[in-house]
Amino acid sequence: MGALDGLKVIEIAGLGPGPFCAMVLADMGAEVLRVDRADAVDRADGTPENRQPDYLLYRGRRSVAIDLKHPDGVATLLRLVDEADVLIEGFRPGVAERLGIGPDVCLDRNPRLVYGRMTGWGQDGPNAREPGHDLNYIALTGALHSIGRAGQPPTPPLNLVGDFGGGGMLLAVGVLAGVLSARATGQGQVVDAAMVDGAALLMTGFFGWRDLGTWSDQRGTNLLDSGAPYYDVYETADGEYVTIGAVEPQFYASVLRVLGLDGEDLPEQNDREHWPQMKARFAAIFRTRTREEWVQAMAGQEACFAPVLSLDEARRHPINTERGTFVEVDGVVQPAPAPRFSGTPSDTPGPVAGAGEHTRVALADWGLAAAELDALIASGAVRENPQLASR
Repeated sequence: MGALDGLKVIEIAGLGPGPFCAMVLADMGAEVLRVDRADAVDRADGTPENRQPDYLLYRGRRSVAIDLKHPDGVATLLRLVDEADVLIEGFRPGVAERLGIGPDVCLDRNPRLVYGRMTGWGQDGPNAREPGHDLNYIALTGALHSIGRAGQPPTPPLNLVGDFGGGGMLLAVGVLAGVLSARATGQGQVVDAAMVDGAALLMTGFFGWRDLGTWSDQRGTNLLDSGAPYYDVYETADGEYVTIGAVEPQFYASVLRVLGLDGEDLPEQNDREHWPQMKARFAAIFRTRTREEWVQAMAGQEACFAPVLSLDEARRHPINTERGTFVEVDGVVQPAPAPRFSGTPSDTPGPVAGAGEHTRVALADWGLAAAELDALIASGAVRENPQLASR
């Protein structure tokens, strides 16, 4: 159950942003059927060493293995399209069309289908058929240039900006908007989600600040990029780190008070000429105590403060444990579904399925008869994984 209960989604298995989008939809209650490559069954024995690095993104949905180079495999996928609300694919432009499962074919069979396409450069344009990864896409949008400290190269922000924020999350928003439109009009459509477009969209506020003259292209000199002394990360006496985000004057005053600086004649908070001097003073003071000592000193002071936690520490922190920010599924701790719904709460995520684990049962649920399944399995058009199906 969940907010998207009843929504039927086909996910053509891929990497990174596509699976993230499908995970978000599944977390919210959609029935997402992952279509894995037929040869992936040979590697899917359920052992940790054979899991993909981003395997947790595959949680909460069933897997069928279909050979999309086999004509009967293509026909099987198109049978599923007849029953679906959404299809998500992350092929390079033109690949789905060559396989015979492009949007024209699918929308002809199911006019209300929302066909979600996830790429780096988009379906058209000079780079459309070029390979790339998150870092390349955010490099062309100004996002990467803006992240990092003064005098240092840009800092890769993991792959949060391109793959997940500007990619998978935006695709999820797009396909849900498409579903709403299809339900109102009876007409589906193609959603072209390009990570370069999404990363640029995430930079909208910064382009606005640049236009107003309040954001500099000199990295590490601005309010939110480590330029301001009151919005930065500081090392503590034990080699750990803490954060200060005291943008508003009242919170900045709280920081000064806890640091023992409130009685001094200091520069104005936003006197940029003196920011380096104030950063040096803050850094020296923060190095006088351990991270935990600063946690205690800042408690209840309204200083916009938080310690920097590792992944293991984050899952054990009282704030996160009290809210249930992390859950444990099959012995693996992972982030819980978000956001939270008052009337249709998301359930605990289901486990990660291996390729072909549900081929027979899931295809039967989507309308294929037992005799058809026997013939498809015998021909190799679909593959089942009895070893996993018996778990």
